[in-house]
Amino acid sequence: MSEVKHRIVETNGIRMHLAEQGTGPLIVLCHGFPESWYSWRHQFGALAQAGFHVVAPRALLVPE
Repeated sequence: MSEVKHRIVETNGIRMHLAEQGTGPLIVLCHGFPESWYSWRHQFGALAQAGFHVVAPRALLVPE
């Protein structure tokens, strides 16, 4: 099984941190403040192993 990978993407003028794992149909896991992708850590592996591409985004609201 693949590991959780992290990357930063910029879209529509905002920077976002993505945690992602797996390949296949996309599942987006959303969380509320003050949580983060880490809230979903137990679900990532199970969903990726079941054949899904799991992504948990987080907006980076830090001014450049």
